[in-house]
Amino acid sequence: MPPASSAARIPVEERLFSLVLALLATDTGLTKNEILSTVQGYRQKFAHSGDNSNLERQFERDKDDIRDLGVPLETLESPGQAGNNQNLRYRIPRGEYELPADITFSPEETTLLNLAAMVWREGSLSGESRRAIIKLRSLGVVTTEPVLGYAPRVRVRDAAFEPLSSALEKHVIVQFSYLKPGEGAPRLRTVAPLALVQHQGRWHLYAQEPESGTTKTFLLRRIVSPVTITAKAFPPPAADQSERALAELEEVWRSHTATVQVEPGSDAATRLGKRRGTVAAASGDLELHYSDANILADELAGFGPEVLVISPPELRDAVRDRLMRTAADHG
Repeated sequence: MPPASSAARIPVEERLFSLVLALLATDTGLTKNEILSTVQGYRQKFAHSGDNSNLERQFERDKDDIRDLGVPLETLESPGQAGNNQNLRYRIPRGEYELPADITFSPEETTLLNLAAMVWREGSLSGESRRAIIKLRSLGVVTTEPVLGYAPRVRVRDAAFEPLSSALEKHVIVQFSYLKPGEGAPRLRTVAPLALVQHQGRWHLYAQEPESGTTKTFLLRRIVSPVTITAKAFPPPAADQSERALAELEEVWRSHTATVQVEPGSDAATRLGKRRGTVAAASGDLELHYSDANILADELAGFGPEVLVISPPELRDAVRDRLMRTAADHG
């Protein structure tokens, strides 16, 4: 089995993209074992004669994530094995995933779509995709190859992601300037990177400060300087730190709640009402969970008069400050 470090190089969005492609590529569906042993992002950690419980839990989370994105993932029973949960099959029906036949585009819209498509490598399979197809065919799975002919080139990660990922693989110390909300100037941080994780659509670095031994989480968007990779190595942790980092972020998210009043039928009511964990009170107010008050304040201020923050007071003040600055900037 390849070393675990090789799997760490597979970004989560690439794993989800590969999973969607694999499930689109077959009409009969794939078993969990076929997915974990062949799909990019899983196969690097798959143990053919060992414990794959962590990998199976990751797959369960990934299923929820792609369903949250609106992808119609189906669960099917294998023929002649009704009730056998070990041989359930998963697929994405192409008819439900593709655009309806009656949707058409104007020449201008088609031009814009063609321009957008220029950032994708079309009509050629990556080496990883070709190897996955060969493996699936060796298992007797019939694949629809053309659907795998699209591999993304768009990079939507923060600039700090690539150097931090490289340092993570090499187990070396890094330095960068980090600007916390409320501070007038950034501070130089020296840390040992332990994991890069995505939570609530944002990338975070989970790292340890060598001098104190304490672990901290840094939001990549607040790194305001190039990341310097030093030559000083540190011993790799005994276990994957991603689960711990995500668990801590999730606990912060759960422990912070805000109550907001929204204009009925507004964009704010629709968007905030569909956020994960949102609870609507009988009064119509919404209770939101959040990890970072400043990020939530930016989002709520963007809705303007459609939102009124009821609590907590510090979030209410932060939104008011942003609206007052916006009003002052525009005279």
